[in-house]
Amino acid sequence: MSDTSAQPEHSPLGKASAYVDQYDASLLFPLPRLTKRAEIGLPGAIPFLGADLWTAFELSWLNLRGKPQVALAHVTIPCETPNIVESKSFKLYLNSFNNSRFADAAEVLARLRSDIGEAVWRGSATPGSVGVKLLSPEQFDREAVHELDGLSLDRLDIECTHYTPAPELLRADTTQAPVTEVLTSNLLKSNCLVTGQPDWGSVRIAYSGHQIDQEGLLQYLVSFRNHNEFHEQCVERIYMDIWTRCQPTKLTVYARYTRRGGLDINPIRTSHPQPLPGNVRTARQ
Repeated sequence: MSDTSAQPEHSPLGKASAYVDQYDASLLFPLPRLTKRAEIGLPGAIPFLGADLWTAFELSWLNLRGKPQVALAHVTIPCETPNIVESKSFKLYLNSFNNSRFADAAEVLARLRSDIGEAVWRGSATPGSVGVKLLSPEQFDREAVHELDGLSLDRLDIECTHYTPAPELLRADTTQAPVTEVLTSNLLKSNCLVTGQPDWGSVRIAYSGHQIDQEGLLQYLVSFRNHNEFHEQCVERIYMDIWTRCQPTKLTVYARYTRRGGLDINPIRTSHPQPLPGNVRTARQ
């Protein structure tokens, strides 16, 4: 039986929230992945690998003498976790560090790993870990800005008439020899599942197999424009629609969404083992 309290409508999202500036791990609000995965035909085992790459740009705490410290945090959450963390609760949780004293950055890092790991793996019979990396101010200027590599679909002069997901627009040419190519678009937009606020993103699709019709693929990506779903869920829907409709032999879908509340979320889903991309932001992030 599912936990009805762990649903988006019960999260802090879209509600007035008290500003808590003393460390409180209970502010993290996990949401089960299974609910939305069942909508795309995944009630059990998932047919992909990947992770959700988060960047926290607003992380601060006090040292033992009360002096503020700042850092950036890169967080890697495996897609095998039973839960995601609702993003506003993540922000409230990070805010709770603001006036809390810690011995050093290592203590902060340990708390982040433990708290986030517990939330996303909650309910798992075999809980795992999450990756967290802190960057000190001395490392900030090493943070690169780079656009997604690939052939831009946005160059195409197309007519768009669908603004809710239309997988029927996807098609592949089975009469020609298979290809391997990487396609990108900056036209991905969806809306928050709870508040309806816009989520802007760029997406990179790498595949091998029968050539996917590029105009249809771009029209399909545009069709998410009025769709209400969290970032992670949109990427999994895109992955499964392409996998089912175009039947590539290999597929990777990677999206980078613009930040909101000092956080960006960048899901990647892939059919085959490969190193995760570096968490490098795009110019819009």
